[in-house]
Amino acid sequence: MRHALILGGTRGIGRALAGRYLERGYGVTVCGRSVERVRDWPHAHHPALRVVALDIGDAAAVRAVVAEAGAGGTLDVLIVTAGQYFDTRDHALDEVATLALLRTNVGGLATAFEAGAQRLLAQGHGRMAAVSSMAGLLKDYPGASVYGASKRAVLALCATWRKALAPFGIAVTALVPGYVDTARLRELNGGDARHKPFLMPEQAAADRMLAAIDDGRATAAFPWQMRLAVGLLNLVPRLRRVPDFRAPPRTGSIAAGD
Repeated sequence: MRHALILGGTRGIGRALAGRYLERGYGVTVCGRSVERVRDWPHAHHPALRVVALDIGDAAAVRAVVAEAGAGGTLDVLIVTAGQYFDTRDHALDEVATLALLRTNVGGLATAFEAGAQRLLAQGHGRMAAVSSMAGLLKDYPGASVYGASKRAVLALCATWRKALAPFGIAVTALVPGYVDTARLRELNGGDARHKPFLMPEQAAADRMLAAIDDGRATAAFPWQMRLAVGLLNLVPRLRRVPDFRAPPRTGSIAAGD
């Protein structure tokens, strides 16, 4: 049985992707800090689903789950959707908050990709993907957020592993969504996120990601309207006083699209 491992897959787009892989007949392992988030999910009791409590910042635990996913078979897809956001507009960014964000968004991804690459190389096939953000496509500028910088690091890590693994037939895809209408995004916006520009349904966003991973694309940035807006902002430096795309209004750990 083919197997997919999704780090940050207990809610949001990560969970939506997990559902699609289960529907395709994959075995699926989803990981997140709170496994209770899958209890009300229609696929919660699927026989091919495994749910693991995991902090992606715990390097030893990440290596262990990558090694064990699909035990006795292969790991065909590794997707990292876990992430953390800190809004410096509402909170003073201190050392503790900065290190926690980088530990999750950069360190956790680096560990997962390193472990994933070793396993995929040993078995001779597979795909990896990670979720960045439209904020990662914005050029750096004075006052830019640490969150945005961390999401540029996600793009850089994807590019590095893509180049390294391409000769071995292993594709690495950077997933770059705009605002996605997840339960978490609605919760952080008073129960209604319809005012967010170019808001996409959760499942539609997951399907776009799935197609990009299937095709082995280098980058999937969507919707095009948001991608165009970022391009224009990069051409007009003085107008780059824009909050991180997709970013909720306060501190918290988030999965893709939250």
